[in-house]
Amino acid sequence: MLDINRIVVTRLVLAWLIVSLFTGATIYLVESKRIDDAVIAFASAEAQRFSPEGIDTKGMTPDQLESLRHKALEFATKYFVLMKGYDYENKLLFDIANPAFAHIRSVLAQSTLTFPRNGTHHYQKLAIDGETLVQIQVPLHSTGGSKAGYFEGVFVIPAEEIARLNRDFYRLLLISLLCVLCTTLLLYPVIISLSRRVIRFSDQVIKGNLEIVTVLGAAIAKRDSNTGSHNYRVTLYAIRLGEALGTDKVDMRALILGAFLHDVGKIGIRDNILLKPTALNNEELAVMHTHVQLGIGIIQTSEWLHAAHDVIKYHHEKYDGSGYLKGLRGEEIPLAARIFAIVDVFDALTSRRPYKDAWPVDEALERLSSEAGGHFDPQLVAIFQTIAADLYRQFGLSSEADLHASLRQLVKDHYRQLLTQQ
Repeated sequence: MLDINRIVVTRLVLAWLIVSLFTGATIYLVESKRIDDAVIAFASAEAQRFSPEGIDTKGMTPDQLESLRHKALEFATKYFVLMKGYDYENKLLFDIANPAFAHIRSVLAQSTLTFPRNGTHHYQKLAIDGETLVQIQVPLHSTGGSKAGYFEGVFVIPAEEIARLNRDFYRLLLISLLCVLCTTLLLYPVIISLSRRVIRFSDQVIKGNLEIVTVLGAAIAKRDSNTGSHNYRVTLYAIRLGEALGTDKVDMRALILGAFLHDVGKIGIRDNILLKPTALNNEELAVMHTHVQLGIGIIQTSEWLHAAHDVIKYHHEKYDGSGYLKGLRGEEIPLAARIFAIVDVFDALTSRRPYKDAWPVDEALERLSSEAGGHFDPQLVAIFQTIAADLYRQFGLSSEADLHASLRQLVKDHYRQLLTQQ
């Protein structure tokens, strides 16, 4: 369960980070647009105050024009960098600069835009020397509602206004991320509870499947004048060799099922051949070889057992191409079948049979070494030699009940890994 806890926590943290990044990016984009809109609205509201009741620029006398300039000077506050006014013929009426922002005006002279005179508002947000500015153009209308001209200005947004908008942004971002985190924390016990149910159910499924395979394997062993211990040992040996090779390279489910069911086709071989105490003649040997094809036929209707296909079909192939059914050579033989071929012969050599005594482990390994490159994959033989003695001490003389318990735990561990990798 600790592994499940770790996996759930890791994935929830990853999910929280992904959702937080997505949420943060979305809030940033939305709030940045909102801040820009607020900045522009602030500048627009100030600009509109210049002529709340309309202004008549047509036919203005010099005195009226001077009065308009004076009014613009009075209106120019500490927030305006510069202000310009144009009449309806785009003639400049006034041009006022705020001396407090002389350092910005020189930059503006190179960067400000000339907006189109199409009777609509135009805005551009600027950032100069750490200041946030808005260049704005507002159409002016006469008291009668007709076009009177344009007001243009560059407006400095107060630092306190920017600070307030930023505080609102960070507050919203923090609240959103905390909400995502709280949701993630609330999901943890729910997912753990569901995971426990899935694990209990998967354990039951694994137990049931293993029992089916065990019964079938035992039936095969009894027909072949063998014991069920052989199937347990070769499966345990195959699993350990697969682990030593690297489980990322080996389909462990295929290896486990294939090892246990490798001789399932012998169920279809006649007793007078299967149980013959003397050597088989060529005709009988040909019949015996058909157990491979019979085994493939037995499992082909089961989607779950089909994983055993490669071991059942190819475990009699030899690395040099002299085996059967296909005469495959080298890495043409599936990896699971190459692994199984080694452990099957090793167990046959180190086990006592009615017709022979058990070989010592070192002599069995010498036989494997002598046939490396012929019968067996030499790289796999080299790896197996490093673990064979320990495996034999652990499993070679164990009772069938102990072997069953060991296999059940190993199978459960590997099937759980497959479950958590989905």
